[in-house]
Amino acid sequence: QCKGHCHGPHRPHMHSNHSAHGDKDLPGPYPLVEDPSTCDIVKATQYGMLERCRELVEAGYDVRQPDKENVTLLHWAAINNRQELVKYYISKGAIVDQLGGDLNSTPLHWAIRQGHLPMVILLLKCGADPSLIDGEGFSSIHLAVLFQHMPIVAYLISKGQNIDTTDLSGQTPLMLTAQKAMGPEPTRFLLKFNPSLSAVDNVQKNTALHWAIASGNISAVDLLLEAGASLDVKNVKGETPLDLAYQSQNHFMVYMMKEEERMRSRKNNRLLKIVEKYELFLMLASSLTFMWAIGYVMNLSSDSWLLKGGLLLCLLFGMALFVRHLVGLKNLRYLPTAFLLSSVFWMSMTWFFWFLADILYTQGLYFNLTLYTDVMGLLYYFYKTWSTDPGYIKTSEEERKENIVALAETGCLDFRTFCTSCLVRKPLRSVHCLACQACVARYDQHSLWTGQCIGVGNHCYYLLFLTFLTMTSVWLLYGTLLYWYNHCPTSYHQDGAWTYFTQVTYCSPWVSYISALACFHTVWASLWLAVQLYQIAFLGLTSHERMNLLIQRKSSKHPVSLRRTPYNLGCFQNLADFFQCRCFGMFKPNIIDWTKQYNVFHLAKEKNVHSV
Repeated sequence: QCKGHCHGPHRPHMHSNHSAHGDKDLPGPYPLVEDPSTCDIVKATQYGMLERCRELVEAGYDVRQPDKENVTLLHWAAINNRQELVKYYISKGAIVDQLGGDLNSTPLHWAIRQGHLPMVILLLKCGADPSLIDGEGFSSIHLAVLFQHMPIVAYLISKGQNIDTTDLSGQTPLMLTAQKAMGPEPTRFLLKFNPSLSAVDNVQKNTALHWAIASGNISAVDLLLEAGASLDVKNVKGETPLDLAYQSQNHFMVYMMKEEERMRSRKNNRLLKIVEKYELFLMLASSLTFMWAIGYVMNLSSDSWLLKGGLLLCLLFGMALFVRHLVGLKNLRYLPTAFLLSSVFWMSMTWFFWFLADILYTQGLYFNLTLYTDVMGLLYYFYKTWSTDPGYIKTSEEERKENIVALAETGCLDFRTFCTSCLVRKPLRSVHCLACQACVARYDQHSLWTGQCIGVGNHCYYLLFLTFLTMTSVWLLYGTLLYWYNHCPTSYHQDGAWTYFTQVTYCSPWVSYISALACFHTVWASLWLAVQLYQIAFLGLTSHERMNLLIQRKSSKHPVSLRRTPYNLGCFQNLADFFQCRCFGMFKPNIIDWTKQYNVFHLAKEKNVHSV
């Protein structure tokens, strides 16, 4: 039976806003027949019945002959992804760029509309011309963008198609996606190939930004503004993008445009250019001043907590204004880092000016040097964590295109393993970080306190940073207790917890403030260090992988174990692999380049393991 040979013929899923002709170009549906020998050649082609098609062609059927709908056999084979039939028909003289159907499309156009990447690859290898225009005025790349088949877009560009190819009306793929493709992904994907932002169409002289605003495509407007699209280009009616935004009466879009205009005008200000150049330094200086000011307000001799609370609110408001107006979005992620370094600085100063005399008197010089060794270790490993490449996946533009072609032609261009933002094939255990806009090998997390990704390159430094931060904070807490014992006339055993707390706070509010910072850093750093060591030693997983498995465990009907993964080789072997430590020859660490590891390997003895 015909039905038994395949799943039946395809009809592309046309969208009313994509085609002015609806489904006229794509006939169907088709009735099934009981006997293969009664199938005509069109139906046999649609169902992929190679032997029946050969039989009819050998009997004299002309493969170039169109049917009553002006569609050739090659069109039907292409739209239904019948690769063997396409090869056969071309070998028998079928014209690879034959135009047919109501939309005057080539077989390549039909394959692209349906999203058949293997068929697109085959037709291009057989000489199909991707620059040909169909009856609607679209070339191959325009159709791929219109139907949002991003793998096909990537393959066409990698094979040499110009990203700024124009259709019959002069629209580029970027204009088309800004006008018709809702959602950020198509526009974001095209921007990775550096299209022209200033190109205009032939009719209305609109740029891509004009089209995005006219269509109400807010996500495309946001991405185009971020990419630097001009706000001053006028269309044939003399309208700028901002004029169109006002006409649309979309208040949010008007706000976006005016805010972008304000930000760009600020960049021309000489003073603001200097501020931007030293933005990180100013952020650190302001956070140092802010944290000192908090302690100064708390240390005021006034007993009015209402006054102190009001001053603290003013400080907070002033800092928020500074961040809003002088810190750009790019460097905003370093704000927690600035507060961390500021707190370490004031903790060190407190030790030197408040605790040093008591420590030297009771513990001696050696104990005091231990703290400063910890502080130096903390700053050194913070710097190493911050400055070391965490394992960014780096490729040149030419290598990216070669990789896309190679992956597509081997059937591996799967967007679960191919990053559409970086245009690279993602190695095992790598993740694209949205904050850093890069793929990171053996990705663990994007650290809030370092403003940097933690990956294979700096994970060890990060653990040492947490270790020294914990030790430094613990020493500060010890110094605080010693200071309270020597200088504050109160006793925990005699007065109770609440009285003791209020007495030591009034005794030295600054020391209480610093002790609160030290306590905060001790808790989060020690707990996170313990979690990190547990994941590394007993699970062999990163934080990101562990979270993924926990999510799978909640959603899966079957039990999911955190221990049974390809990366868990046992506690000691996990540690040896992570730290690349031989332990005097007791262990042999596995040396793996995670920036280039693409294939799953099972080093564990367990065969029944869970994918991560």
